[in-house]
Amino acid sequence: MAERSGIFAGEDPFQIARDWLAEAERHEINDANAIALASVDDQGMPDVRMVLLKEIEPDGFVFYTNYDSAKGRQLRASGKAAFVMHWKSLRRQIRVRGRVEKEDGAKADSYYASRALTSRLGAWASRQSQPLSSRARLMADVARMTARHGPNPARPPFWGGFRIIPHEIEFWADGEFRLHDRFRWSRADEASPWAVTRLYP
Repeated sequence: MAERSGIFAGEDPFQIARDWLAEAERHEINDANAIALASVDDQGMPDVRMVLLKEIEPDGFVFYTNYDSAKGRQLRASGKAAFVMHWKSLRRQIRVRGRVEKEDGAKADSYYASRALTSRLGAWASRQSQPLSSRARLMADVARMTARHGPNPARPPFWGGFRIIPHEIEFWADGEFRLHDRFRWSRADEASPWAVTRLYP
């Protein structure tokens, strides 16, 4: 493995990512857990949007969304995704590439139940990525779902999590004169050990 020290030290890239995120949460003004998530459509055209990362597991990164949204359809079709997490306050970023699987079990139920009631009802009301005639129509849909599902709505069957299980993670930190530090962790598959390579900036 490449020689590493300081903020790059450690033998577990997921723990390094958790440590960096914890530090960012103390410095970033808003949404330290925001990631720019990339996918491709059925024509191979790239697509990217910001989502909030909700958990760094021992072997994956989890976020939640509407499965019928553009990103949900793209992720299910390709089974692959990438994201970048950038913190301007720390001048660091993490890049991740890997395969995707759905998280639609008890963990998704638990996270959904932890959200504010308005957010839970909003998940029922929003036909994410579909055309919307007006803001008034959206609010009417929310009111209708509030009347239908009440104060304790179950998780919608079309809403849940995605887990990105990486084959590549890159840690980047700003350096003087643009001589940045970059370390890429890569593995052939989930059963293989990680190899760490220092990259030119």
